[in-house]
Amino acid sequence: MKVLKFGGTSVGSSKNINSVIHILDNYSKEDTVICVVSAVGGITDKLLLAGTQAQNKDTNFLNTFNTIKEIHLDIINELNPNKSKDILVDVNEQLKTLKSLLDGIYLINELSPKTSDKLVSFGESLSSFIIAKTMKNRGLSARQKNSQHLIITNSNFTKAEVDFNITNSNIKGYFKSASQQITILPGFVANSNLGEQTTLGRGGSDFTAAIVAAALNVKQLEIWTDVSGMFTTNPKLVRQAYPIEKISYQEAMELSHFGAKVLYPPTVQPVLDLNIPIHIKNTLQPEAVGTVISNNASNATRPVKGISNISNVALLTLQGSGMVGIPGFSKRLFETLSQEKINIILITQASSEHSICLGIDESDSHAAKIAIDSAFENEIALKKIDPIIVETGLSIIALVGDNMKNHQGISGKMFSSLGKNNINIRAIAQGASEKNISAVIASNDVKKALNTLHEQFFETQTKQLNVFITGVGNVGERLVEQIKQQKNYLKENLKINLRIIGLSNSKTMIFNDQGIDLKTWKEKLAEGEKASLHGFFEKIKALNLRNSIFVDVTANKDVANLYENYLRQSIGVVACNKIACSNHYQNYSLLKRLSLKYNAPFLFETNVGAGLPIIDTLNNLIASGDKITSIQAVLSGSLNFVFNNFNETTKFHDVVKQAQAEGYTEPDPRIDLSGVDVARKILILARESGVKINLEDIENKPFLSEAGLKSNTVDDFYKTLIEDEAHYQGLFASAKTNNCQLKYVAEFDSGKASVGLQEIPVAHPFYNLKGSDNIVMFYTERYPEQPMIIKGAGAGADVTASGLFADIIRIGNN
Repeated sequence: MKVLKFGGTSVGSSKNINSVIHILDNYSKEDTVICVVSAVGGITDKLLLAGTQAQNKDTNFLNTFNTIKEIHLDIINELNPNKSKDILVDVNEQLKTLKSLLDGIYLINELSPKTSDKLVSFGESLSSFIIAKTMKNRGLSARQKNSQHLIITNSNFTKAEVDFNITNSNIKGYFKSASQQITILPGFVANSNLGEQTTLGRGGSDFTAAIVAAALNVKQLEIWTDVSGMFTTNPKLVRQAYPIEKISYQEAMELSHFGAKVLYPPTVQPVLDLNIPIHIKNTLQPEAVGTVISNNASNATRPVKGISNISNVALLTLQGSGMVGIPGFSKRLFETLSQEKINIILITQASSEHSICLGIDESDSHAAKIAIDSAFENEIALKKIDPIIVETGLSIIALVGDNMKNHQGISGKMFSSLGKNNINIRAIAQGASEKNISAVIASNDVKKALNTLHEQFFETQTKQLNVFITGVGNVGERLVEQIKQQKNYLKENLKINLRIIGLSNSKTMIFNDQGIDLKTWKEKLAEGEKASLHGFFEKIKALNLRNSIFVDVTANKDVANLYENYLRQSIGVVACNKIACSNHYQNYSLLKRLSLKYNAPFLFETNVGAGLPIIDTLNNLIASGDKITSIQAVLSGSLNFVFNNFNETTKFHDVVKQAQAEGYTEPDPRIDLSGVDVARKILILARESGVKINLEDIENKPFLSEAGLKSNTVDDFYKTLIEDEAHYQGLFASAKTNNCQLKYVAEFDSGKASVGLQEIPVAHPFYNLKGSDNIVMFYTERYPEQPMIIKGAGAGADVTASGLFADIIRIGNN
């Protein structure tokens, strides 16, 4: 069973009604259909106008009545050119009754709420009857059922409250035995429990459809109108506005409350409790996707779902020093407006309690001022508060989105973008739920404001980076956590949407082309498929996502050998693995060329100084026309940590173990202590300086014992450290005697490079280097005597991860 509702514009002409009939005919071939219809477009307003004219003894009510009559008769004749006679008989009877009612209003000079409900009910009654009879004339199994026999309310005329127990029972009972394939119901109308005609208030036809859908617990309620769903903002004011495919109930209610005309908020309530989706469709474009409103709305990448506005707003400001700290002012203010039946649209109050601002409909502003000034007459006379201040010519604009609370800086972006466009904000309101951020502005700024905000939140191009990380051990895990922490910041501030699509360790790998959930990645990786370096590459290649970046957080030679494959597929490479860039010069040069040829970034800042911008600074010097003459550096954070913590009271073995445990050394500490790691680093700097040099060209002056150098395994190596403790104590004693510090220094000068342990005297810049810090001194043609110095933490999981992260961001910014 399907429930559809068609609004006034959908049944506003014979052409549109034919579209409605075609849609219902198609639906009825698969299921029974219940169709709720509004009055013909504009008829409800004309009925109210006729009633007001009659009440005011204005005989023009007869002209208005004749217009109503002609509209319906024309539609009947156009829909039923050869079979209109039987329809016209019944319609003319209804019109005769309507005319009598208007005559009565004219005679007694009164239009009560009860009579008003009876008057406006003719609109839906006529439209539903005409549509049902037309469908029957065309051979369809259709019947009109008067909603007044099903929906029972109290006697609160013009906005009656539904008795759901009786109503639900009536609806279930009727449709359990109904035999027709299509049932046409008039929307908006109902009967009181005393048998009097009532209406459900503004948006009543939507409400009728929701009541029926909830009573029958259908799978979906469809509301057909003249637009293709709920738009990101008013398409009449913003040409770039587009339909929102999925939205939550709460977001839909917020947008509807703040001006979106497609849906009236109370409509949502009957289906909300039962989680029945509402699908908004376009009668004139039935193939359009429309908008689905449900509890399962997809969390889009944009935190803001829509931008809405309310026009003709007046801002009331009650202020005065006598309000501060005195309870009861707000209560009296709200009660005063409630007694006048004035609806409050927006409320804001400063923490100082010096003022309260209220947004109301501009048409109520005069009555509101009189009532409030009267209620606070004594306080105004005593100068405790000022007379109420009323500002008109205002509108409210609102950002709406369930997910705004998870994104920092939404309100800042909103107000900043408005300010840059010279749009003054008169008042601001934001609830703790952060589903809505509202601002009061001048009405003549609305179009500019909507376009500004739509451009800011829906049109700004955000660069999406799709990241694949292999090696999620100590450093890799920190990188993932840093990305998780900064994900929203990157979106909001750098316009980078960074998604981790693939992760791999030595055992398993996982992929998700929509982005891996970084809250549960460890659990998912543990259950992933078997890891394969080639398989990882093939999967990235197959996904073929734009702005793909492969991040190597290993020290694996086989991984480094795959860089060429990635670059040839225009997949960027970010590496802390030094093997590729310290391999044969020919291989290094090839990777650089492939990076340029395939427009695939190849960044390896962490190869030298973890998170320090050493390579970036070097490249900037060369790019600006400078030339490197020599480099002096302490490039091993691990060795610096070791020699800063080693002395006559400690054992060299214990310090090295500590360095490894804290993540300062490679998994195999021999790489660091043998000087190979430092040699690779100075080699990379020399190559980036423009020198063709290989690792074997670098002079390595080892400080390890002969046994340590010849050890075959890590365990054997640690044994030699214990056995050769005297050797290392001798190195320390020599330095101490000469009042020096031990530092492992890398040097590059005149095309030659060397690495080795040196005794650094007190006056040297390296002498006071603490902890795991690195230092690099660039001597250039512009810095011939006083070098450019870069100094800071050069080892550790967090800083290495931050260096990798910085390279990823560099790619995003380019």
